[in-house]
Amino acid sequence: MAAPSRLKKVRNIGIIAHIDAGKTTVTERILYYTGRSYKIGEVHDGTAVMDWMEQEQERGITITSAVTTCEWKGHQIQLIDTPGHVDFTIEVERSLRVLDGVVAVFCAVGGVEPQSETVWHQADKYGVPKIAFVNKMDRIGADFSQVLEQMKEKLQANPVAIQIPVGRESDFRGVVDLLSQRQIVWKDEALGAEYEYVPIEEALSDQVQEAREELVAQLAEWDDQLMEKYLEGVEITDSELRRTLRRLTLELKVVPVLCGAALRNKGIQPLVDAVVDCLPCPLDVPPVRGIHPVTKETEERLSSDQEPLAALAFKIQMDQGRKLTYTRIYSGKIRAGDVIYNARRGTREKLSRIFRMHANKRERLEEAGAGAIVALMGLKSASTGDTLCDEKRPILLEAIQAYEPVISVAVEPKTRGDQDKLMDSLQKLAEEDPTFRFYEDEDTGQIVIRGMGELHLDILITRLQRDYGVGVNAGKPQVVYRETVQESALGRGVFDRDIGGAKHYAAVEVHVEPRPRGKGNRVVQRVRDDSIPEAFLPAVEQGISDALTSGELMGYPVVDVEVSIVGGEFREGASTELAFRVAATMAFRDACQKAQPTLLEPYMAVEVLVPEEFLGEVIGDLNLRKARVEGITARKAVQVVDAIVALSKMFGYSTALRSVTQGRATFSMQFARYDVLCEPLGGY
Repeated sequence: MAAPSRLKKVRNIGIIAHIDAGKTTVTERILYYTGRSYKIGEVHDGTAVMDWMEQEQERGITITSAVTTCEWKGHQIQLIDTPGHVDFTIEVERSLRVLDGVVAVFCAVGGVEPQSETVWHQADKYGVPKIAFVNKMDRIGADFSQVLEQMKEKLQANPVAIQIPVGRESDFRGVVDLLSQRQIVWKDEALGAEYEYVPIEEALSDQVQEAREELVAQLAEWDDQLMEKYLEGVEITDSELRRTLRRLTLELKVVPVLCGAALRNKGIQPLVDAVVDCLPCPLDVPPVRGIHPVTKETEERLSSDQEPLAALAFKIQMDQGRKLTYTRIYSGKIRAGDVIYNARRGTREKLSRIFRMHANKRERLEEAGAGAIVALMGLKSASTGDTLCDEKRPILLEAIQAYEPVISVAVEPKTRGDQDKLMDSLQKLAEEDPTFRFYEDEDTGQIVIRGMGELHLDILITRLQRDYGVGVNAGKPQVVYRETVQESALGRGVFDRDIGGAKHYAAVEVHVEPRPRGKGNRVVQRVRDDSIPEAFLPAVEQGISDALTSGELMGYPVVDVEVSIVGGEFREGASTELAFRVAATMAFRDACQKAQPTLLEPYMAVEVLVPEEFLGEVIGDLNLRKARVEGITARKAVQVVDAIVALSKMFGYSTALRSVTQGRATFSMQFARYDVLCEPLGGY
């Protein structure tokens, strides 16, 4: 093993949350108290270190995940601050793919909000241990116990409070550490950098005793030795509880919960202590698994400098015209000047430089080992999800799943001089962002860009103008539709042509039928005779796959259909792969025309937080948008409206909502599913 003592002192963590829960504010305090920053940056005045992009500073939101490193009590914490807006959820996805643990930040007033659920389930998908921080305990309506209940209900989590707040709302003045049974207070004049442990206030003693009992009981449920001591009434020590808490957190059985008010500089140092005490080091997580690119056998790599190199490129960023490849090294070592093998592309590239990143600032390194998160320069062909490894011991790690864009806009260059630069700039943006796509419409000659939402496309258009100096005019946002079939049908395609003096013949019969919504496409081979030789079946499947990319109605991708290959015709000496491939495409199109094709559009899950006096106006506006209201629940001083509504009806909703509620309501939405059109399109 390579330097296990070094790896024991490493924590690779991310900060995740719903938009405006205070992730970046928490991160800025961590950087200040660990000595990484010399002053506290604030999101609201555009001075946050981690929100370094101009658009982030102007809008007061995080758009791109930012990486930094800091030191705390002899430990190296490599930290990624992620966006909270649903349009940038790919940034969370690819960060969680390479992290060992996360801090989930919840608003003490808003509780578990929609995007909180999304990022939590993303962390669950990758089996990432979590600790929770209930922020904004100083806000009106703050309720620590309500957030714990919502974590149980909405996230099916097992939250374990290891702190309770001292006071709430404007009276919030500190926390009680239930493990050491001491109260912590912060000194405002020192910007929260100084804090001290004091005896617990007498008025809180009963509440603390009860909360401590609850903590011990929750941990004892999972630990027989602890349960034995608990039942016998034997005193359980602070160190025993910490040991058990760490083990259960790593096993994903419990989630330690802390609280504070980051903007008021309270609660951050115990949170960083919990990161060190409860979240895993690279040695605590299972060895990374992948497959051998040639033999397809399962391969494993331990977290060690002595193992062969295995690293994942999880993010691409263009920096002053140069390409930075953000990489998590799972095993082995890399040095500047090394030739690195890209297992997904089968290419070798020379690594020119290695950087440790602090937001957009770079610190040059000569080498980096297992457990490191670094940015590499010189890898021209690498993209998000590529595996970088030792060519003699190759491994292919699981790639990062990208989301399908749901909204599109047509753009055109303002001047002829911008025409050539536009395509090149769009290509660079697409390299950075896997959820961004673009293409040239063959019929209109327009360039169409696609993304995850109005804000996403707005940011990309702004970046084209500011970062790449390309002026563009943009049309109105358009929804990205899908096509499917509503009935079952048989189709036949025959290809019979002379090409280049050679005969090409094939006939294919397919059966198409609808699948349940969201189940995707499936191609099944059901040829009962020898009408299609086995050698030609891959060509038939390829022809069907080609046809699925463009439907019969408006050329949108076809989804949720099952295509069965049921028969065909073969002629000795005349049938070719090309013929079968084209015949399969023709057969599929024929079947689709008979199977009642229809358009599907994206529907969004919308949550509106509105003061009760404006509830009627909000419901009325949603009804005009043909929304289906799923439920209305009270949350302290506001009503929460949950609805499902077609994306096409949500353009400009933020302006309309501000108008009918005097700016007092907020909303969030995320993609729910594709479903049949809310109302027919013009001409369809």
